[in-house]
Amino acid sequence: MRPFLLALALIWPVTAFATGAEIAPCHDAVPCPLDERSYHVKEPDGWDGISPLPVLLHFHGWMRQGTLIVKHGRISGATRTRGVLLLAPNGTGRTWDFWTRHTDDVDFAAAVIEDAARRYPIDRNRIFVSGYSYGSAMAWRYVCENGDDVAALLAVSGTLDQFTNCPQAPQEVRHVHGTRDTVMAFPFGPGGDTTFPVRLWRDRLGCAGPGEDMGDWSVTQHDTFTRTTWSDCEAGQVTLDVHGRGHFIPRGWIARQLDDLLGLPPSEP
Repeated sequence: MRPFLLALALIWPVTAFATGAEIAPCHDAVPCPLDERSYHVKEPDGWDGISPLPVLLHFHGWMRQGTLIVKHGRISGATRTRGVLLLAPNGTGRTWDFWTRHTDDVDFAAAVIEDAARRYPIDRNRIFVSGYSYGSAMAWRYVCENGDDVAALLAVSGTLDQFTNCPQAPQEVRHVHGTRDTVMAFPFGPGGDTTFPVRLWRDRLGCAGPGEDMGDWSVTQHDTFTRTTWSDCEAGQVTLDVHGRGHFIPRGWIARQLDDLLGLPPSEP
């Protein structure tokens, strides 16, 4: 094998698992083409090239692209060290159409997972969907329309209307939001109810009661979260983390959720 081709194979060791057909390589900043659109992929550190990979499908924020996600310390920094394959689709016009169920972005994101499955041996039982800001609202829309096979929604600072009709739902929902968020405003409920941001999923999964106050917790000294959990649901579980700051991805939050979901010991981001 010529030196250049050998180097290319070492950089992009991806083959077509399903068909054996040759697939154009893509990795990190090099996008994976998908019809007229594209997405980015980041493999976990030290992957052996064989073991099935859990997947985090993450929707970027407004005016961003997947190139940011695959190098973002609070996103890819979490997936790389936890054996998770990161998929970062690119929104048309650098944004997402999540406002109604009549959106092409749900089908596109589903196609991203299927295309990645041609390149990697993904673990279908551990598909996680996340997003930040507009991307969080898009993640909500995706699991609302196509979430039956999603193990968990990990949403940061963005929701849908809490009375949206969702035909599908993930097995578990984890949402974090700041009460001082002025970009995707914290959706306070009647009387200032701070558990309202996940009312849609509590209703959809059949969660009874006000939820269990799990107290305060933190990953770093920068943020403290007040956690409420609904674990007595008819189907699945809902967790809400509330902090007192604004619109951002809290350091270590995605990492800690992956630790929990993957059965890993809690670790630093």
